[in-house]
Amino acid sequence: MAVRSGETVDGQTGGGGVDRLKADSVGLVGVVFMAIATAAPITAMTGNLPIVVGQGNGVGAPAAYVLATVVLTVFSVGYVAMARHITAAGAFYGYISHGLGRVAGMASGLLAVLAYIVFEASVIGFFAYSLRGLVRSQLGVDLGWGWYALFGLVVIGVMAWFDLHLTAGLLGVALVLEIGVLGAVALAVLVGGGGPDGIVGEAVNPLNALTGVGGSGAAAAGLGLFFAFCSWVGFESTAMYGEESRDPKRVVPRATLVSVVGVGLFYVFVSWMIVSGNGVRHAIDVASGAVPGKDGNSLFLDPLGAYLGAWAVKVFQWLVVTGSFACAMAFHQCAARYLYAIGREGFLLPALGRTHPRYGSPHVASVVQSGIAGALVAAFLVAGMDPYAHLYTLLALLGTMAILIVQTLCSFAVVGYFHVQGRHPETKHWFRTLVAPLLGGVAMAGVVALLVLNKDTAAGAAAGTLLFRLIPYLVIGAFVGGIVLALTMRRRSPERYARMGRVILEEAAVERN
Repeated sequence: MAVRSGETVDGQTGGGGVDRLKADSVGLVGVVFMAIATAAPITAMTGNLPIVVGQGNGVGAPAAYVLATVVLTVFSVGYVAMARHITAAGAFYGYISHGLGRVAGMASGLLAVLAYIVFEASVIGFFAYSLRGLVRSQLGVDLGWGWYALFGLVVIGVMAWFDLHLTAGLLGVALVLEIGVLGAVALAVLVGGGGPDGIVGEAVNPLNALTGVGGSGAAAAGLGLFFAFCSWVGFESTAMYGEESRDPKRVVPRATLVSVVGVGLFYVFVSWMIVSGNGVRHAIDVASGAVPGKDGNSLFLDPLGAYLGAWAVKVFQWLVVTGSFACAMAFHQCAARYLYAIGREGFLLPALGRTHPRYGSPHVASVVQSGIAGALVAAFLVAGMDPYAHLYTLLALLGTMAILIVQTLCSFAVVGYFHVQGRHPETKHWFRTLVAPLLGGVAMAGVVALLVLNKDTAAGAAAGTLLFRLIPYLVIGAFVGGIVLALTMRRRSPERYARMGRVILEEAAVERN
């Protein structure tokens, strides 16, 4: 049943109360599954690794994942410090509001909403593209990609109506299967001693993460590093499920570190074995499109067929589809919780803050998110655009730019919360809450710069579209819109302004020191 809870604002409990998400819906394993499913290992590997190898770091692709793992782990140190004291469905929105103030919090909140809203539609494009190709090749049936997109959106919308237990279970199954097949081919390459070059040791030399393919310049290395970092987008969603998890002060920090470090080690191992299994020269040629009749997926399909047989190739193709579906579902849950977090504070549409009377899910926000994602997909369909080259690529770039900026601000919010405001001196630490967040923030800002510098290459065939040219302005517009909203509320409605980004789980309330 939906729970009404006294809202907690800066340690003070208000009397009005807000709708609470259903508590105890998911444990540590479930939160980890949700976060890793959002990162989507099989989608990240098949979509990003060929670019990192063929156009980015070449043999140093696994080293790029090593560097990304280190940077994101440092970022997570400060992130989990905040998670031990603030539990809210808005995650970044709440963290930045507490650390940098309500104005920055609302601006970041709208950026995060923009990112997660478009991420679902983006991944649905990849899902529809993959499923259409699979059904056509294996079953001989060809339908327009719009039907597959509609199918995915409807199933996700129906499942999101219920509490997280059902979704976490389904995502868990999909995640285990995709990790299983990626891990199986990587282990097979390791046991078999690698391809023509054996197990390539230089692939994990961190210095090779800073050089471009074939010794090319910094631009190629920057492109590779950006796509390596992109492979983690969504790991921060652990904090969004704090209100629905058991013992959030313990679950969220642990789930975050498990997601970042666990996924990182897995990416390094798989990318290392894929490069080794293909051989360095062949891997670069295939990934760059220099081998006739082969594309980026051949990086995985060739070793799969060679080491495990044709059956593994067919299973892998199906798991790319289920993995992208799981990713889209996880992003839907993220978007719904951000809309819910802002709505329950009385902003945008207050009805977004309602929870289902039986399941405790943010059902209104979920329906709205389904409608927005459906409208985005329909717009690309009517415009005659491709689900992969346009829908997936353009919206992924838009969402990634937005969420990376929010992550950067979140790092600095940790410093503001513990050191400028002096909150929770028992947690304050020279490294965990100062040096690590500062290093993480600077590194994340660098990743944003890599995206800006390489956005034309990242967009590929979609770089000439109007939406591509509008991406920076959409991001700036959302951020400025949040600032205007916050300043307007501060002037016209001080009581509502006081609630901004401050509604947190009462049992994990932030107290003034």
